[in-house]
Amino acid sequence: MKRISYYPGSFDPLTNGHVDVLRQALALSDEVVIGIGVQASKTPMFTFEERAELIVGAIEAAESGTRERVRVENFEGLVIHAARAAGANMLVRGLRDGTDLDYEMQMAGMNGVMAPDIKTVFFPASPQFRAITATLVRQVAQMGGDVAPFVPEAVLEALKKKAKER
Repeated sequence: MKRISYYPGSFDPLTNGHVDVLRQALALSDEVVIGIGVQASKTPMFTFEERAELIVGAIEAAESGTRERVRVENFEGLVIHAARAAGANMLVRGLRDGTDLDYEMQMAGMNGVMAPDIKTVFFPASPQFRAITATLVRQVAQMGGDVAPFVPEAVLEALKKKAKER
């Protein structure tokens, strides 16, 4: 059976922490589908198309030879429905700390009841990425701070471009 992982998130923007989790997921998966959650009630910094392009660029830069094993798509609604539609048998979740674990365990429990055929796999963030959140990166970037240590190069350039547009 092909091992297909579904890695959901907003990825607004993609961080080095996201890339770290993606690398770990690729080590256990034949294919990883990155599901970018789209919510009509939220206005993201980057469009779906921009986020997908940044993800693909970061994959190509970080992990040579893995691009063909990663697919990017958007989804609305329940993650388990999107994962099932993508043919996934694993949900990928990154953990930075105990707070993440508490929340993710609740979600894994709910998802496990609704979709027992899709298993949740947790990957711990590497120590250098534990403090990174997309929300903090957005906030720091919007206030003119240097986010270079937290995001791939292509994302850094895209954030600078967004700052100039404002």
